[in-house]
Amino acid sequence: MRGQGTVDREQRTIRDRIRAGIAVIVLLLCAGVVPSAAQSDAEPPRTPASEEVAKRSIGEIRSPYCPGLMLEVCPSPPAEFLRDSIHMLAAQGASSGEIVEWMIANHGEEWRAVPKRSGAGLWAWILPPLALLFGAGVVVLKLRKLREPAVARAPAASALTEVEREQLAAALAEWEHSPEEPS
Repeated sequence: MRGQGTVDREQRTIRDRIRAGIAVIVLLLCAGVVPSAAQSDAEPPRTPASEEVAKRSIGEIRSPYCPGLMLEVCPSPPAEFLRDSIHMLAAQGASSGEIVEWMIANHGEEWRAVPKRSGAGLWAWILPPLALLFGAGVVVLKLRKLREPAVARAPAASALTEVEREQLAAALAEWEHSPEEPS
């Protein structure tokens, strides 16, 4: 059996560990609250115009944290932080184009959801409508061809010479008068 002194020492050690843990948690909480309070004072106020710029910018970017999703619908905490950064840039007066370019510079071109309207990105704006027009033209031509009467599509019968007509008539007459052979 253990002595009373051993049990007291163990209890004091546990209490000291709990107190140290609580002190660390309080210290971390204080460290986290003070900088965020100082930052919130430094942020410029959000206006409806800056919110519209931020919303437009966020709508032109795919999320680097949720593959396949736009930044505006990505639920991850890093995406939320990125959206907050974009709102802050818009509140500081950055334009939508500047914000998108900032994002692309920091995360890469593959996150651009809307292609550029110049250079190689211009083809992304031109080719799809041209392909649709071409496809519609092909469909119209095929439908017109199908609507033509069958007589117009049939090959023209070649004119038979008099000799060929006589041979054909003789062959038909012979065929009609020939006795049927039993099977």
